[in-house]
Amino acid sequence: MRESVGRVLLLDDDELVLRSLKRLLSASGYLVGTYQSARELLACDDLDTADCIILDLGLPDSDGFHVQEALAASGGSQSIVFLTGKGDIPATVRAMKAGAVDFLTKPVEAAALLEAVDVALQRARSRRETEEKKANVAMRIDRLTARETQVMHLVVSGLLNKQIAADLGTVEKTIKVHRGRMMAKLGVRTVADLVRLVSGAETMHGGIGPKSNYDQGRP
Repeated sequence: MRESVGRVLLLDDDELVLRSLKRLLSASGYLVGTYQSARELLACDDLDTADCIILDLGLPDSDGFHVQEALAASGGSQSIVFLTGKGDIPATVRAMKAGAVDFLTKPVEAAALLEAVDVALQRARSRRETEEKKANVAMRIDRLTARETQVMHLVVSGLLNKQIAADLGTVEKTIKVHRGRMMAKLGVRTVADLVRLVSGAETMHGGIGPKSNYDQGRP
């Protein structure tokens, strides 16, 4: 049994294939769900917690590419492995460009499938960790007042407390208070840590909070 237990969903219209793959993956320590139609898979309760989805390319009610597109549109973090008996180079290229971990053909070797699933598991968990970090940063920034957000931007831009006070029309002592509260809420101790956090948040969200007159062209 593998050290890391992951949830794998199988989509194939061939019941025998599903049974065989489920036995293999279950014996390797994975939690496995099986589905024979795209509609059934996309509506299942386990979709949000799945790490890897193994898709058959040819399905009676859809095809693997449409399922891949639907999952991407929903913002899911699952990694996809294609498994088909009718693979070709154009299909492989299309799948990989859309983010698939691998494109395997039937009959698939156990070692090749398990290796692909392991990679898929790692990618899915990495994406989830990244999303959790983004959500945590966004939550901390949302706790700032409008004034604290302004001070944050000006500190990041390299201004001293005295300069920030002049820009915002207040006194340096007040800026020190706002700055201390802002740093505490964000959980950072140094300006370097603050810059990294804010830069990452702006990359994620395309800009955060109200800024100062410096950002509006005031000299």
